[in-house]
Amino acid sequence: MDKKGIFIAFEGIDGSGKTTQIKKLFEAFKDMGRDAVMTREPTDGDIGKLLRSYLVGEKKADIRAIAPLFAADRLDHITSKGGILDLLDEGKAVLCDRYYLSSYAYQALDCDIDWVIEMNSMARELAKPDIHIFLDVPAEISMSRVESRGETELFEQLDRQKRVRENFFKMFERFCDSESILVFDGTKAPDILAQEILEAVRKYL
Repeated sequence: MDKKGIFIAFEGIDGSGKTTQIKKLFEAFKDMGRDAVMTREPTDGDIGKLLRSYLVGEKKADIRAIAPLFAADRLDHITSKGGILDLLDEGKAVLCDRYYLSSYAYQALDCDIDWVIEMNSMARELAKPDIHIFLDVPAEISMSRVESRGETELFEQLDRQKRVRENFFKMFERFCDSESILVFDGTKAPDILAQEILEAVRKYL
């Protein structure tokens, strides 16, 4: 795909600091005079709102029924008017909080991983990130951060977070030749970590 912008997906277990680092990179881009957009998954669209109702426990369903909704929300995120493809075509830097590597890592706890990968194959074909930035933190630290927020979601239990972190690294090994994945120590001070991320991202600009 011939695109003018740059697409950066931030990944990590819950409480890894993605939101903080996306905001810091957004500000850094702005300081450089580069037009950037922050977005997230699940999205704020109709499918994304439905997904969030399952994640916070307002609705109940088996994860195998919920998994395809993530893929559908992602495709809508990519192809809708003003979505990822449009933003990249406009030359913007798209900074996304979670993308398909999160689906692989989280949904592989309950679903066949090859099925999950296949569901997301069109998203990967249409809008493959230029960089995946993974913020690595121990599950114990992530859960202490999550609990400080006052509410937890479907996947936010210590044992599951440990297994999700393991799954991320399995996916990194599996896709090391086809995806650009950068791993950072998410336990570092936010400003120091932000500078490390910015220095790494500059190489792709």
